[in-house]
Amino acid sequence: MSVTKAILKKAFSTLCTAKAMAELYEANFKQVSKYVHATSRGHEAIQIAVGMQLLPQDYAFPYYRDDAMLLSFGLEPHDLMLQLLAKKDDPFSGGRTYYAHPSLKDDDKPKIPHQSSATGMQAIPATGVAMGMQYKEFQNIEDQAAKQSPFSESRDLKPITVCSLGDASVTEGEVAEAFQMAVLKQLPILYLVQDNGWDISANAAETRAHDAYEYANGFKGLEAITIDGANFVESYEALEKVIHTIREERRPFLVHAKVPLLNHHTSGVRMEWYRDDLEEAKSRDPYPVIKQQLLDAGIAIDDILDIENIAKSKVQQDFDKALAAEDPKSEDLFTNDFAPTPITEEVGERSPKGAEKVVMVDCALFAVEELMRKHKECLLYGQDVGGRLGGVFREAATLAQKFGGDRVFNTPIQEAFIVGSTVGMSAVGLKPIVEVQFADYIWPGLNQLFTEVSRSCYLSNGKWPVSMILRVPIGAYGSGGPYHSSSVESIVTNIRGIKIAYPSNGADLKGLMKAAYYDPNPVIVLEHKGLYWSKVPGTKGATSVEPSEDYVLPFGKAWVLQEIWKQEHLETLTIVTYGMGVHWAMNASEALGMKDQIEVIDLRTLFPLDEATVMKSVKKTGKCLIVTEEPSNNSFARALAGKIQEVCFKFLDAPVMTIGSENMPAIPLNSTLEETMIPSTEKVKAKINELLNY
Repeated sequence: MSVTKAILKKAFSTLCTAKAMAELYEANFKQVSKYVHATSRGHEAIQIAVGMQLLPQDYAFPYYRDDAMLLSFGLEPHDLMLQLLAKKDDPFSGGRTYYAHPSLKDDDKPKIPHQSSATGMQAIPATGVAMGMQYKEFQNIEDQAAKQSPFSESRDLKPITVCSLGDASVTEGEVAEAFQMAVLKQLPILYLVQDNGWDISANAAETRAHDAYEYANGFKGLEAITIDGANFVESYEALEKVIHTIREERRPFLVHAKVPLLNHHTSGVRMEWYRDDLEEAKSRDPYPVIKQQLLDAGIAIDDILDIENIAKSKVQQDFDKALAAEDPKSEDLFTNDFAPTPITEEVGERSPKGAEKVVMVDCALFAVEELMRKHKECLLYGQDVGGRLGGVFREAATLAQKFGGDRVFNTPIQEAFIVGSTVGMSAVGLKPIVEVQFADYIWPGLNQLFTEVSRSCYLSNGKWPVSMILRVPIGAYGSGGPYHSSSVESIVTNIRGIKIAYPSNGADLKGLMKAAYYDPNPVIVLEHKGLYWSKVPGTKGATSVEPSEDYVLPFGKAWVLQEIWKQEHLETLTIVTYGMGVHWAMNASEALGMKDQIEVIDLRTLFPLDEATVMKSVKKTGKCLIVTEEPSNNSFARALAGKIQEVCFKFLDAPVMTIGSENMPAIPLNSTLEETMIPSTEKVKAKINELLNY
């Protein structure tokens, strides 16, 4: 058999270590349960069978019960205990996230990008890794993880991705999106489903129409097997064949492993509160099974006992050391929310001599084309961006023809996958530019954006920033109605860990797009549809001389588009705005003949926000109006108004005011109702007069 004595001994040692850890945690329950934890007890055999066969170039997405898998990667009990106790030197997160929520980037171990609590959502980032692996193979981009591996004998083996899932999580819709893309693209990924028959207190009969093996059979091209995951030898041999096939044939598999749950769901949800199958579960314990397999292989009982005793002693020593370890300090809270960006100054020619003016949508298109010509790591995907259409706004026109279907391609209607897959693509060294067709369609992607994309850098303590650009056409234009007209900036600005651009003109859009590409952090670019071609009356200012290829515009630098001097004999006003609001503000100022009284600030980026420029202007003028297209109640604009009021109170001659859309649930289709709903130059003029005459 392929399971040698050496493999059996190593596996048994790891299982004994994981078992001893679970027992130690129970014995010291009050001490270790300050922070919640779960253990692998009952699941150890299948986890170790997988973990022992992965290589440094492989990527793994363990779920929260996979501490035995982590031990089989070569991590020490001490490493896991530092996270258990939320210590400063927790190697995964610096004390920021739960036990067995790893993130790892060691040269000699499988790579583990950050993931959340892994109740299905990790399937999308994991599948994104596999998609990135395939893309790099198609583009002949060297695999750095394999190159840096200290194990020369494994460097030539192709990498795979392993996504570990509990059986209950497979009912998540996002898992279906991941499976769909894995079979559509035939990606090198193993979905390992550990089926213990329980959610928390609900069992499989209550919540699942079929098990993961049966479910997988509905996805044509996803080969599935079901095994006894409590039997180490059976698990190891089955996985050996599966992993070899994925490495060679580059296609997806699902392994459904039946296992018992022999410990609590988590330390906070005790098994004795609700379990009625504990005796049956204990009868399937993988520990006596592997112990018998060692005896059957001719390993002496004394050697077996020595392995157990060494494991128990090691666990106790590591626990004592972890208890004495240092806790994080208060100042440790404020690190690694973002990775440092190299783009800090405006560089390149904004208005090259002899260049012609182009519409805003073309500035974005040319920016992406230049990036793709220069960087093989750059690719673009989303709904309808492929060769037939090039985006519903033609924002990707001709790119598929120029760069091929591997670099510019359509996805299914899967906003969650579009957004969340960038975590995996970024992890393997790529820079995805992705799109949702309309801001109204971003909602299914918010789970991934908030939970996986935005928190990755912070919760991995800086190891795994997600380098991606999410393009979002936004705003009302031409009677788009309630499903194609929304503004969503207040939602995304409340997600910490992402940067947000909202340009008002083509030159800014191109410069910010370039800055976003070279920024190692996730960036959302909100692009107003009504400015794309400057067809809306009063938006000619959105057209620009196309900046040079090397032009970059840093985030967090507002533009004082119309600057004034403080005049004691005149009432003066600062308008703070962005996107379409810039054009309403400029047109209103001109129509009123008040260019010498109104300072207009174009924020350009909503995060980071150039508060210094805003506050300086308001302190000078004494009055402030914030113009937004969103309904103003509970909005980004109102929050900014509150901050201005707080900082500039002593300098103000009137309350800070806002103008936005009417506070109705949606933008109606009828053009008269739409016009009534959203701001306009005339409405801004009226608000300016109200504030100046206050």
